Amino acid sequence: MLTAFYHCVHYVGTEGLANSKPETKERPPATFATALRSAATLFMTIKSFTFNGFAENTYVLADPATRQCVILDPGCYPAAEQRELQAYIATENLTPALLLNTHAHIDHVLGNAFVLRTWPGLPFLLHPLDLPILRAVPAYAGPYGFGAYEPAEPTGELVGGQVVSFGEIELEVRFTPGHAPGHVVFYHRASQAVIGGDVLFRGSIGRTDLPGGDHETLIQSIRTELLTLPDATVVYPGHGPATTVGEERRSNPFLT
Repeated sequence: MLTAFYHCVHYVGTEGLANSKPETKERPPATFATALRSAATLFMTIKSFTFNGFAENTYVLADPATRQCVILDPGCYPAAEQRELQAYIATENLTPALLLNTHAHIDHVLGNAFVLRTWPGLPFLLHPLDLPILRAVPAYAGPYGFGAYEPAEPTGELVGGQVVSFGEIELEVRFTPGHAPGHVVFYHRASQAVIGGDVLFRGSIGRTDLPGGDHETLIQSIRTELLTLPDATVVYPGHGPATTVGEERRSNPFLT
């Protein structure tokens, strides 16, 4: 299976308020309405899809208050997968605001061109160190069975420490090289959630034998950028099921 060959060589393990005067029609104070809105926007919705032969996890992050969303690592390749992504966004009445890539290996970028064609003018952000990785994809897409792959160029950059905003949601960009030279993860502090790409998996870590990979660099990235987060932080990886920082701190064999 492509997943086993390309990404999972390191895999280990199995798998209401009462009103004292109901007859009145006064509205609640504006400050109360504002407080409700602020509480609602503390969190974002996270929808995952498993796409392409590598069983890659694509994510749509949405702001419930404004209905804006981010499409992250679109791996949709055949038309059926593309329609699935498009239908979800339409059904949920979402408006895409950004296209983000954690890194540029083929399985995470197969749907970039489709997304940009479907929602014209969408900003596309990638760390500049992964530009050579992205631009190398056309050379090997065919042999991997993706002969109809369409390249797409970023319109902007991601850097560690940057804050990416959509609607009322803010994502912290954390630089996590090791699996790929320009790999980043996206942390939403209020939700205690990380969209982690191929850095940390349940019971495993990203492979480091691809161009630009380095094992010690990856371990350092995990220890400084992920294990420093609260134990309850949920990690949504690029493949496989979600996990938590605490679980991986306690039991991941590559981190003990």
